[in-house]
Amino acid sequence: MDFLNALVALTNFVLVPGIAYGSQLALGALGVTLIYGILRFSNFAHGDTMAFGTMMTILFTWWFQSMGITAGPLPTALLALPFGIAVTMGLVVGTDRAVFRFYRQQKAKPVVFVMVSLGVMFIMNGLVRFIIGPGDQQFADGERFIVSARTFKSLTGLDEGLAIKTSQGITVVTAVIVVAALFWFLNKTRTGKSMRAYSDNEDLALLSGINPERVVTYTWLIVAALATIAGTLYGLDKSFKPFTYFQLLLPIFAAAIVGGLGNPLGAIAGGFVIAMSEVMVTYAWKKVAEYVLPDSLAPSGLVQLMSTDYKFAVSFAILIVVLLFKPTGIFKGKAV
Repeated sequence: MDFLNALVALTNFVLVPGIAYGSQLALGALGVTLIYGILRFSNFAHGDTMAFGTMMTILFTWWFQSMGITAGPLPTALLALPFGIAVTMGLVVGTDRAVFRFYRQQKAKPVVFVMVSLGVMFIMNGLVRFIIGPGDQQFADGERFIVSARTFKSLTGLDEGLAIKTSQGITVVTAVIVVAALFWFLNKTRTGKSMRAYSDNEDLALLSGINPERVVTYTWLIVAALATIAGTLYGLDKSFKPFTYFQLLLPIFAAAIVGGLGNPLGAIAGGFVIAMSEVMVTYAWKKVAEYVLPDSLAPSGLVQLMSTDYKFAVSFAILIVVLLFKPTGIFKGKAV
């Protein structure tokens, strides 16, 4: 019985949050890796693109709620998400036309694109704070739990309860659907194949008649959709605060690099590696240890390796180790 309680506690506080967070990071890292693989630069504005997309989804959510439109037990944000994606697509394509296209035509070096993306990041960050404010914004509604701890306890008779939030369930299901759709698009459609060809060999792709501007536009559209979905799922699961998305840039880049920058499969694997590492290192293992170990060996402290305040340091440490010993990542990067 104690072993089952320990397993439930582990599932409740490590596995379920880790899988949900990993799905959010994977979707964010996919956007970063597509930009790097196809447009060949690291887009530091990605975190604030997520913030902008989530903000637009929140504004549409509030509008729907004011009109009495809801999704029943599901969050209203799911109805608002397509509208948030559409506005974000317009923003990123407009930014590309106004900013990045000039440097592309000049055949600027990747480091120039990085510096330009930093400028775009600060502008987008200021725009989001100006429109919605710098504070926390709650926008989740509908049923809060798929399974509540109290219901689980009454059904199983265990001391530990398992709670699975609706936002966690939606995150995992959405991530699976989005990733499957993306891989189908990249591997089966003509546009997807042209994007892969452009990524593998730009000169050969141009000789084959592939329109580079069309590839760039489709890349930004997909990235906008991924960023908005990832940001909204993260906001539903935690809460929305513009600065948090700026901080998320580190674990997202860490996930992309750990998996193999430019490789979509690597982005997904890296997302889960970073997420599970962060959750496991910052979890207080006292409760699990008390169930598993005899009373004489039961710990008196929290058995927490690192405070949750420093969770981003975990992804930073993993990133440094990977860059030192396996710079290409788990899957070799630089190919879509």
